[in-house]
Amino acid sequence: MHWLTSPIAAPALPATWLIATGASPANLAERSALRREMARRIIAAQLCLPIEAIAIGHDERGRPLLARPTAAGLHLSLATRAGFVALALAQHPVGVDVERVEPLAALPLAILHPQEREALLALPEPTRPLAFAQLWAAKEAYVKALGTGFARAPESFAITLTSPEAFDVADPERPGTSRGTRRIIKNGGQESLAAAVVVLG
Repeated sequence: MHWLTSPIAAPALPATWLIATGASPANLAERSALRREMARRIIAAQLCLPIEAIAIGHDERGRPLLARPTAAGLHLSLATRAGFVALALAQHPVGVDVERVEPLAALPLAILHPQEREALLALPEPTRPLAFAQLWAAKEAYVKALGTGFARAPESFAITLTSPEAFDVADPERPGTSRGTRRIIKNGGQESLAAAVVVLG
């Protein structure tokens, strides 16, 4: 997986762009417009096409797709958080998510898989908000790749943070193990956002 922080073409796919826009969208419509326009700009660069040639639509479940050019055969996923736009592009179904680290928030342990709850509670308390943000970003990226969103119960599959940049997904409804990659975004030296991406083979 290639990770990029500017809207330029990736050397190869799959790739994830994590772009700090400096924007502060006020509502869902503005966030949607921000991520779609950034996605069009990046995809145009990746395909060496003018931005006018790129159109983004969505399927019957609401998952974004490349409506034009259809011959590109690419899968995409989008996320927006705190002025950042994330775009993942791949030749297979892909999901990306970005979550804010909330140091003072109560952790919603009931929506986690039992294995995830056990791992989280085994950590020192000050480190749990970051770990939860990483788990949740990974879970949301996975259900985006599936195309279900959280119509799929989040506690029905388990994320394991296997290394500082990777995670595994154990899903009883899918054979084998899916793997993903993750990043932490720091602001002023503090971890402020967690990003994750999954490509399904």
